Amino acid sequence: MKIKFNQYASIPVALLLIGIVLMGFTLRDENSKTNETNAVPVYGNWKNFTKADGLPGNKTYAVHTDGDRVLVGTHEGLAVYENGEWTTYTTEDGLSHNGVIAIDVNEMTGDVWLGTMGGLTRWSGGNFEVYTQMNSGMPNDLIYSVVCDGKDVWIATGGGAGKLDTYTGVWEIFTEENAPMHEPWTYSVCAGGGKVFISAWGGGVIEYTKKTGKFRDYVDPDGNMEIDLFPDDGVVHDITTGGAWSDGILWIATYFGLSRYDGVHWKGYFDHDSGLASNFINYVYSKDNVAYVCTDQGLSITDGDTWVTYKTNENDANGKAIITKGDDKSEKLFSPSISHNFILGVDVQDDVIWVATSYGLSRGERIN
Repeated sequence: MKIKFNQYASIPVALLLIGIVLMGFTLRDENSKTNETNAVPVYGNWKNFTKADGLPGNKTYAVHTDGDRVLVGTHEGLAVYENGEWTTYTTEDGLSHNGVIAIDVNEMTGDVWLGTMGGLTRWSGGNFEVYTQMNSGMPNDLIYSVVCDGKDVWIATGGGAGKLDTYTGVWEIFTEENAPMHEPWTYSVCAGGGKVFISAWGGGVIEYTKKTGKFRDYVDPDGNMEIDLFPDDGVVHDITTGGAWSDGILWIATYFGLSRYDGVHWKGYFDHDSGLASNFINYVYSKDNVAYVCTDQGLSITDGDTWVTYKTNENDANGKAIITKGDDKSEKLFSPSISHNFILGVDVQDDVIWVATSYGLSRGERIN
């Protein structure tokens, strides 16, 4: 009986050992998944859309995914891609202007907000409502950026930044008269961490704390307009063109490089010391810990350490992704590649990326 007892007693021990081994494999699998999830994505299986495929025009300024549909701002109107078909909306349908530069969707209401070359448009319930300087008191009709933040809609314009309280319909305007800006020209607004960040021409980045209503500015400490004299001392240049906040990180685009700010430390990136496609940056978008950088010479995706830069050939539709990590560099060839190297907008939903360029829209799928 004693022997039988030991034999049966050994079964739970064996099961425990098996469980530990399996748990080890599970932990390794989960770690592998985590590492894969946190890796800088690589996209392929590119498909390009131009006027011949249903876009109203080839020049695309902005793209925003909204569930099963894709909203694209073009020079010839708003293009909506849904169920494999394109639908175009123009001033004849109620848009304030056909040149749609910026798009955002209010998560609370589902309303689509469109920043155009001639005013702000809200698309709600199939109806278009136009906001201009004349009928609403917003700062300027030339709108470069729009972001929905709860009940508020923020815009960056050629005449300052504005905040619309959609409950009251009242605008609040921010210029050099009431905020630390050098001049009223603003290029971008983004929100996160209880703050709004305004990218201002020649004025760096203006941080607005929503709880206190207080401002502070971040400018290039060395004040040099040509080069970054002291690396990582602040934003790389005062001419800022875009901002993106996610995962506690603020990414700032300029015409002279890229900046990353974690709330304490700044880090600058340039085309000569990283995998950045070009120092001339039009727009930046971020998701989790990854930034998607739209330049005049390609699209760069980075976590600050690894870079994946997409470029298309000048003479055909083929191209490549250049993967850079420190001194290591490799390439992946694509046929076709992104539609054009002058990138103006980007958005990501799940494993699909949409890229707005000066000649067509590109769709890619994650392959790593």
